[in-house]
Amino acid sequence: MPPEIAPYDALLLVSFGGPEKPDDVVPFLENVTRGRGIPRERLEEVGEHYFRFGGRSPINDQNRELIAAIEEDFRSAGVGLPVYWGNRNWDPYLADTLREMKADGVRRAACLVTSAYSSYSGCRQYREDLADAVAEVGEGAPRLDRLRHYFNHPGFVEPMVDASLAALAELPDAVRHDAHVLFVTHSVPTEMDDRSGPPVAGGNLYVRQHRSVMDEIVERVRQETGHRYAAELVFCSRSGPPHVPWLEPDVNDRMGELAAAGVRAVVVVPIGFVSDHMEVVYDLDTEAAATAEKLGLGFARAATAGVDPRFVAMVRDLLVERAAVERGVAVHRASVGSQPPSHDVCPAGCCANLRGPRPALCGQD
Repeated sequence: MPPEIAPYDALLLVSFGGPEKPDDVVPFLENVTRGRGIPRERLEEVGEHYFRFGGRSPINDQNRELIAAIEEDFRSAGVGLPVYWGNRNWDPYLADTLREMKADGVRRAACLVTSAYSSYSGCRQYREDLADAVAEVGEGAPRLDRLRHYFNHPGFVEPMVDASLAALAELPDAVRHDAHVLFVTHSVPTEMDDRSGPPVAGGNLYVRQHRSVMDEIVERVRQETGHRYAAELVFCSRSGPPHVPWLEPDVNDRMGELAAAGVRAVVVVPIGFVSDHMEVVYDLDTEAAATAEKLGLGFARAATAGVDPRFVAMVRDLLVERAAVERGVAVHRASVGSQPPSHDVCPAGCCANLRGPRPALCGQD
């Protein structure tokens, strides 16, 4: 029997967006940084990362691939649900997609955000943009429910375990055993991490969730290899002014310290990202790889979840789970590691906007 998905009549993939051609790059970066007072010269400097790849971010094509995989998974499971896609910062914009959904008669949609962890930039900011889009569309806009954070869902973690094992296998035998595993995520201001998660959780949930995933992968790798690799959480893609503290250490700085201490190889595992977008293909595959070569370090990068069938099936699992909750049915919430399954509806004050409150959907405030 096909799984029950009522009350939902659509799935909306909600993502960051990215430029599709060189002329898009600076306008896209202006969208991302609007209201922060960042000069155009700095945007053009950051834009060089995109121009190295033809002025095109990989993220939109990866979202298209993910949507195609989700649609095929839905068909195979007998889930007759259309999949829509809207971005925060580039075409297709969320408001345009909601207008399309409204015209198609969609009344209530479940939203999968392509950010797995709790933080302002990874959760509440998306919720604020959803509120803005609904307000722009006005009467008749679909009701939207965000699916829970999935950082500790087996469908996300298990592909990352296998990717970590595969990356370790790429290293030469002579350096593999003593390699250090660097689990990489996007840096955020330390104050944003301090305020991540519900106030009752005590803050720092962004880092705690990542460490939980890291510890789970390290233990699974130990079970497979019989060896516990040295591992730590590091960061990439800092973009704030120098006087504002951000999470550290930077992956490149840490590789320098490890090389100076005699480490001969590293594996970088991008647990903070669900696909190979710019923070992966530039910050890791280009910049970190060049740092490793300069330092004489062996280097391998683990794959992201991407369109791994387990990750794709996770989307259906989260949809069916939330649909059951909305119908008042008790559910089993799949999760691994030390952190519990995340909430369906964000509590009041969760992942606070440091610049002041704004309307947001999918929460209690």
